[in-house]
Amino acid sequence: MGLLSKQSEKTYCRTEYDKLERVILCEPHHMTIRSEINETQKHFKDQGFHIEKALEQHKNLVDTLKKHGVDVVLLPANEKFPEQVFTRDIGFTLGQTIFVAEMAHDVRIGEENVLKEWLEQEEISYYNLVGDMIEGGDVIINGHQIFVGLSNRTNQNSIDHLQKLLHEYEVITIPFTEKYLHLDCVFNIISKDEALYYPGAFDKREEKVLSQYFDLIEVNKEEQFTLGTNVLSIGDKKILSLPINREVNQQLRIRGYEVIEVDITEIIKSGGSFRCCTLPFLRKK
Repeated sequence: MGLLSKQSEKTYCRTEYDKLERVILCEPHHMTIRSEINETQKHFKDQGFHIEKALEQHKNLVDTLKKHGVDVVLLPANEKFPEQVFTRDIGFTLGQTIFVAEMAHDVRIGEENVLKEWLEQEEISYYNLVGDMIEGGDVIINGHQIFVGLSNRTNQNSIDHLQKLLHEYEVITIPFTEKYLHLDCVFNIISKDEALYYPGAFDKREEKVLSQYFDLIEVNKEEQFTLGTNVLSIGDKKILSLPINREVNQQLRIRGYEVIEVDITEIIKSGGSFRCCTLPFLRKK
């Protein structure tokens, strides 16, 4: 039996857009910039964060998810981890298996242990990717296709290992411009044949590869900076997006999506938006 082959009651994800039922988040109690890990942080470094505002926005995000029938799990926040709000990177769910990542940057090492403790308490099994440099922001799934970004957080050896573990699935390596940190900052699948992407992050070869699988919806440079690709689908063509990303939202509405606008602009100062802040572990068609 393959790692992705059987649906369990506790964990199952096969796409980025099936109905979201359970998701892991973490409140940004200790969000700060200790060392600049992405371009967005460099831009906002001197402004700093308003933690109360970030917490209020995060609560609104949680309330919005709950309003739409999503069960939200909040991991305990630890002052050692200033990036802990971005739960997507510490793991990813493929089929019935939660893979726990090994974090690549010093400021984030140890966050994955908080996830493992919760999984063990809940008696949820997981696959620990020890020795593999891979983060969930680089892993984007579409049924039997797994797109993995080649970045300074995810290396080719880890991608090759994932392909060996999931030999019945197609693992597709997608290189992109390194400064954008994770693949989901420049590319995101919103349906079986549609995806958001920022063309400035890819060369012609990668753009051609992606266009073979998807109708690509272009995100402009301004809205890439405000993470226009980093939306979260909760199923039934409903997508969480920032109000400031007006062009992205218009394009989505034209294509028949219900755009649920939630303001988390204080949180995105640290370089992540809706997808970065959420770790889905149960989706159902």
